[in-house]
Amino acid sequence: MALKSLKIFSKDAKDLRKRIAFTFLLLGIYCLGTGITIVWAAPWLETLYGNLGFMGIFNLMSGGGFDRFSIFGLGVSPYISASIVTQLLQMDIIPYFKELKEQGYVGRQKINRITRYLGIILAFIQAYMLTVFLLKVTDTAMVLKITLVMTAGTSFLLWLGDQITDKGIGNGTSLLIMASIVLSLPAVFTGSYNAFIGSQEHELWIGIIFYIAYIIMYFLVIVGIIWITLAERKIPIQYANKTVSAYKGKQSYLPLKINYAGVMPVIFASMLLTIPSIIVNIIGNSNAIDFVNKYILYTSPTGFVLYIALIIFFSYFYTFMAMNPEEMSKDLNKSGAYIPGIRPGKETADYISKIVGRITFVGAIFIALIAALPIIVSNLTGLSQEIAIGGTGLLIVVGVAIETYKQIESGLVYRKYQHRSSKR
Repeated sequence: MALKSLKIFSKDAKDLRKRIAFTFLLLGIYCLGTGITIVWAAPWLETLYGNLGFMGIFNLMSGGGFDRFSIFGLGVSPYISASIVTQLLQMDIIPYFKELKEQGYVGRQKINRITRYLGIILAFIQAYMLTVFLLKVTDTAMVLKITLVMTAGTSFLLWLGDQITDKGIGNGTSLLIMASIVLSLPAVFTGSYNAFIGSQEHELWIGIIFYIAYIIMYFLVIVGIIWITLAERKIPIQYANKTVSAYKGKQSYLPLKINYAGVMPVIFASMLLTIPSIIVNIIGNSNAIDFVNKYILYTSPTGFVLYIALIIFFSYFYTFMAMNPEEMSKDLNKSGAYIPGIRPGKETADYISKIVGRITFVGAIFIALIAALPIIVSNLTGLSQEIAIGGTGLLIVVGVAIETYKQIESGLVYRKYQHRSSKR
């Protein structure tokens, strides 16, 4: 249902418009903050390693604030890292976290609180490491000042994300990451314009054709991401002692998303491949740096293969961690539902596991292709990876935009029916 048909500007949606305006206001504050460089760090910015290509994922998720050491230079990356850690700990690694997971809402609240504290601790550690080893600041007082400002910036962003989630529209943390990437889009299109037309490497009309083709391909990739994000495999289910006619002829389904893991496998793989680069650059050993650049960075042939393999691996790992077939089978059994032709219990779990495995392969290949597109296009055309088509940024932006749209849509539908019921 289109937003226009739901009358977003009607009287009934006044509260929703306030939420949207509040969200844009806080996102605007975040965008302003990414451009404010920490004044104490300015004298040392010349010492940064090259263009920070090996830490591109962090710079992407901070709206470009990382490479200029802005007050929001770390973005919400420490919180993402903390979330990954707490999710892994819930897999029977530490019984306490598994117990919290099984406690429902109260347990989730405790896990969220632990994740935030851990995120702030990681932000302090990352800020300290970056200030000392990357920025090469030697003055202890200055190190402490820069570290505390960057940690405070991440803490403020976590609070900002909570405010957006509670009083605005959508998931606050996701919207902050999305805003970071959207900030880089003007540079992407101006960079591609300069590469095709401004560089004068081709005749003007050829450059214009290339640029138009670039824009068309860019939007085709976005359409593909939208399709794979919304795609589902529907498994028909039946409720015990109830026929299809009891639901006015409507068949019930168990929807399984083809790309359930979303962009998380790409983030996992990028961060994992970034760790060796960070370590060798901190150590400063030229042989180790050469080895990592030749064999581990995803711009190298072996690193590229490793990058794709890790994305596929983490797609399966994350999907089966979050979508447990055995638990789904138990939930179906508790609600009195079953899959026609499949026995409840182990057979149902095995059947769901087989279906999830097949559709996850399709989703994993697709997001691996999208993540690999910038590298492939860059190698074939000579364009920099920042302006090449595809990549992690598009996956994040499209995924968050769809979820936010759905929330706005559901909010409008709710207000529409609430208004109708009040008239009766």
